[in-house]
Parts: sequence; C-alpha cells; structure tokens
Amino acid sequence: MTANNTCRCQWARSPSEVEYHDHEWGVPNREENHVFEMLTLEGAQAGLSWETILNKREGYRTLFKGFDPYKVARFTQKDFERLMTDPSIVRNRLKIESTINNAKAILDLHKSGTTLSEFVWEFIDDTPIVNQYKDLSELPAQTDISKALSKALKKHGFRFVGPTTMYAMMQSLGMVNDHTTDCFRHSQV
Repeated sequence: MTANNTCRCQWARSPSEVEYHDHEWGVPNREENHVFEMLTLEGAQAGLSWETILNKREGYRTLFKGFDPYKVARFTQKDFERLMTDPSIVRNRLKIESTINNAKAILDLHKSGTTLSEFVWEFIDDTPIVNQYKDLSELPAQTDISKALSKALKKHGFRFVGPTTMYAMMQSLGMVNDHTTDCFRHSQV
C-alpha cells in the first residue's frame, strides 16, 4: 500500500521498480527489439537485483543499439572489449557474449521464417495467462511452459535462457499476468 492508498505488488519498492511495475510489467508486448531487450536484461539480472538492472537499462539500450539484433550480431571483438569496460552495464564476460550470441540466434530464427517474438509467444498460443495469486510468495520461479521455452531456445543456440530467467521474461513481456489480485494493475493488464 502506498501513501495514496494504491496497492501494488510487494516487490515494487524503489522508484525505478515502481515505475517499471506500474507501466510495463505484465503488459503484453510483442515488439521484436523489446523482446530481445527483456531476454537480455533478464539474463543480465541473474545473481543481481532487478533494481540494479533497471538502473542500467539506458546504458544497455545505448550500448546494444536499441536491441536491434541486426546491429548487435555484427559486434566485433573491439565492440566486446569496449562493452567490458563500460560501467553503464553489467560487465560480465559471459553475459555480454551471450547477448551478442543471442542476436545471431535471432537472425537465424528470422532466416527460418519466424521472429523471436513469434517464437516465444507461441508457447502460450499468443494469449496471456492471467494468474490469480493473492500473495507474492505464491508466484512460481518457473513453470512447465518456461522450462519448455528454455529448452527450445537452447536448441536454437540461445544462452542465459534458463527456465527461471524465461519465466521472469514471460512476466516482463506480459505473457503472464502475475500481479497479485490485490494489486491495482492486476485488473488493468
């Protein structure tokens, strides 16, 4: 509950988390570059707080060229080395390499006639799942769908796409509405 008596999900505490929660989390989004962004950010979050990632989000958007997979797939060793020294993102070798790798995997999907967005959304038949959780403690870390999505993406060469990361991405893309039932956003999205 906030000062103005608005009830929101318990995890949204900092200003950046509240902004993200109130305007983006759980809202269906199928835009290709945004799906790539959330795949990247959720992978980057592993072992860190979501607030840390939100605070570095603009750095990611700038350095990864608006998450245009065609541009990121062309990154060179020199680009990689530049990214490794830039404090506006998480400077983790494996996470940066995975983003460049995943851009290439997205282009392979495009060559096969599908987009990353179409690929991930087909796991829920393009229809968001609306859950009815009353408390944050009820939310699963992963589901059978996120496990299947993880396995399928790995088969296509994607990295940092474990089932827990994929469930977080599904939440961020609005593939699932996991706002608790007392949250003002539950009925809105």
